[in-house]
Amino acid sequence: MFTGIVEEIGEVVAVTERDEVVELRIAGRTVSADAAPGDSIAVSGVCLTVVEVAPGERFSVELVPETLRRSSLAGVAAGVRVNLERAVTAGARLGGHIVQGHVDGVATVIERAAAERSEEVRFSLPPELARYVVLKGSVAVDGVSLTVAALGPDSFTVALIPTTLAATTLADRRTGDPVNIEVDVIAKYVERLTAGYLGAAGEQNGGQQADQQGGSGA
Repeated sequence: MFTGIVEEIGEVVAVTERDEVVELRIAGRTVSADAAPGDSIAVSGVCLTVVEVAPGERFSVELVPETLRRSSLAGVAAGVRVNLERAVTAGARLGGHIVQGHVDGVATVIERAAAERSEEVRFSLPPELARYVVLKGSVAVDGVSLTVAALGPDSFTVALIPTTLAATTLADRRTGDPVNIEVDVIAKYVERLTAGYLGAAGEQNGGQQADQQGGSGA
């Protein structure tokens, strides 16, 4: 599990394709310091498993077809900067929100509105994810925990403070660029858990209405 508080900006230094698997070698001083094979590191919001730690403060991860289909990492190349965060430890502060690193979809940057130091960025909102995004709720964009500042039928806007612009790759994103989106997992669980109750209630109400209609026509 992660919190969406990026620890450092890393850089992809090599991309290797072996059959259907893509291996990334990433440079990142902070996250490599205590990394070991089997550890989880969020790379631009995607939870990946460390398969090797190499000299020069570098580590390697593997992308399987499922990851390539669901995230923007499918088009990553050497030289690309990525947000890095190690898995949260028990007892650590939850500075952002609960982030699993399980990307729900890919959105694109629609527009940027820069002020003197801050900036507002509007992203497209995939239709299948719209019901999970609420005004003033949390959303992870490329692994960054952000608050929804404005919401439209097919888009949402976030306000980036100077620290976020300096400490993450969101300052690099331009109109049309893809970003990884992870919605609030609690909303998805609530929907799943209540679906049966809501369905049963709907069937019960439908049956009662049918009985009432039948009675009034007798």
